[in-house]
Amino acid sequence: MSSYCLKPCDLKIAILTLIKKKAPKLYKRTEEKGTMVKKENQETEEGVKDKDFLDQTLRPSEWNEYIGQESIKNNIQILLKAASERKHPPEHLLFYGPPGLGKTTLAHLIAREMGVQMKVTSGPAIEKVGDLASILTNLSPGDILFIDEIHRLNKTVEEILYPAMESGSLDIIIGKGPSARTIQLELPSFTLIAATTRIAMISSPLRSRFGGGVFRLEFYTQNEIEKIIKRSAKIFNIEIEQEAAEEIAKRSRFTPRTANHLLKRARDFAQVNKRELDKTAVVEALSLLGIDTLGLAPSDRSLLETLINKFGGGPVGLGTLSAALSEETATLEEFNEPYLIQLGLLERTPRGRTATPKAHEHLGLKQSKLL
Repeated sequence: MSSYCLKPCDLKIAILTLIKKKAPKLYKRTEEKGTMVKKENQETEEGVKDKDFLDQTLRPSEWNEYIGQESIKNNIQILLKAASERKHPPEHLLFYGPPGLGKTTLAHLIAREMGVQMKVTSGPAIEKVGDLASILTNLSPGDILFIDEIHRLNKTVEEILYPAMESGSLDIIIGKGPSARTIQLELPSFTLIAATTRIAMISSPLRSRFGGGVFRLEFYTQNEIEKIIKRSAKIFNIEIEQEAAEEIAKRSRFTPRTANHLLKRARDFAQVNKRELDKTAVVEALSLLGIDTLGLAPSDRSLLETLINKFGGGPVGLGTLSAALSEETATLEEFNEPYLIQLGLLERTPRGRTATPKAHEHLGLKQSKLL
């Protein structure tokens, strides 16, 4: 005796048909409810489309609104002006540096300045050669292709990208063995703008093809962060005192994205407690988040306290420190250590990590050495 397995869609139709026969009133209510839910979903989707995301709203839309990175801005503006006078797309650009410093924002500003469309994707999203071919062939002349985290691009895809960047052609091999043949697709002129947080993972051949320049974004100064905070507060339509802006800037890890995050949490605290956004409110809000006067998060302080209390201030290997904290080595190396080293609280030595006298002083712990 053969059996037939219903698919989920067939099962749903069978159940609805049974309800319609045995309980017509229930079927009518179910149908009405389904129509109402569908209508609500459509309204919700339209609402999401109409309303900008908060981070998108904070992103500068003009060059004079972009604070900091003056050297990079000057070089890019010269590049864009020269390309515009020649009526030719700008050469390919690569931006690198820690996350949250404005690499994506620069790409959007360039597209706006040139008056062209920008297609956005990321390295991990382009899995196969066909994905890249689809993106490139759908570009219009003069468009900008922005690839975020390009260091995670598949190596096979990366090699196909070389001729596309250099000569505007795409070489695709169809078939295998003796019947394989190569098709060359001519691409419209475009500008590739790439961003990465780990430039060392980008191959030398790919890096050399960014003729427009390879630019490193630097950490911001406290004065620049204060200007960014005041601009964001103006967009949020909230008043913030100068001392409050300074307090957030001191704890922002020299990064605009972090500064905006702290501003939003301080705004929430002041709103819920019906208070003005002054220094006292900011200090209380950031204390709830565990952010201290130097901008150290609980995980940063835990690393330093473990290093000092369990290992006498070091030196200790990264693997041992990772095991003691029950944390991944990559997290410590990429998230915690760069900021601690920049503040002079941690040192990397050939023998391992060492806490500096400044770290002992900040945590209020006495210096000691293991015997």
